[in-house]
Amino acid sequence: MKNRVLATALIFLTAVFVAGAFLAPAALADWDKDDLHKMHFPQRPDEDGWDINATYPKVLADDWQCSETGYIAAIHFWGSWMNDKVGNITSFHLSVHDNIKDGPDGHSMPGNLLWQYNVDIDNVDVIRIDPDTMEGWYDPNTGKYELSNHQIYFQYNIFLNEFLPEEKWIEQEKGEIYWLDISAHVEERDCFWGWKTADVGLYPAPYTDSHFMDDAVWGDFPNVQTWHELTDPQEQETSLDLAFVVAPLPELPTIALFCVGLVGIGGYLGLRKVRQGKRELS
Repeated sequence: MKNRVLATALIFLTAVFVAGAFLAPAALADWDKDDLHKMHFPQRPDEDGWDINATYPKVLADDWQCSETGYIAAIHFWGSWMNDKVGNITSFHLSVHDNIKDGPDGHSMPGNLLWQYNVDIDNVDVIRIDPDTMEGWYDPNTGKYELSNHQIYFQYNIFLNEFLPEEKWIEQEKGEIYWLDISAHVEERDCFWGWKTADVGLYPAPYTDSHFMDDAVWGDFPNVQTWHELTDPQEQETSLDLAFVVAPLPELPTIALFCVGLVGIGGYLGLRKVRQGKRELS
């Protein structure tokens, strides 16, 4: 009886360990180019592109087409700081809107508010990246820009399913166009955070070196009355996209449960072998 209890406890603890080993990476991790997404295609960062001022009250937005009906579990995006002067972000304001195809200025823009949340920085996984290239800074309000302004940038990973109840998750429908808005709340008045532009050279055909749908847009809180198109400050006819990825619920928990099942079967077979050995000795 004692051996049976010990064997059962060992099986349970092993199963918990295996499940934890698989589930922990799913809980918080950065996004890589081969990871899951649920949009037209990931818009990865341009390491020698622009960072567009998105420090509150400035807000930027870009559109995506949903590729899979269901919840958004994670939002990943990239950004950096003017002059590499890193400040303290207290929270990110995120919102999702439906699409106005033809706005008053003739371009598409965010429409009805579908979801919004001020994400505390404690719920953001931040990863520093040090490329070999320099990046530009652009403030569309003033029109001022500077090439080779800074070098460091960051990946920001927000896992909504880690801190929001299911009824507050974002649900989307395949084929529909949505807009993601981002604005950073920064403590210091002399530190400015920017959302990084996407590397269109990494887009799949037929979008390679082009852009997806319409330009990204910018506006100003607290009441965004007008959304302005976001174009390259040096080449006004060149559209700009922003670097972000929306991702579905992770599939790793299923793998973990499968592994737990294998451990359980292995433990059961091991227990049977112990019993068989005891019978042979008796």
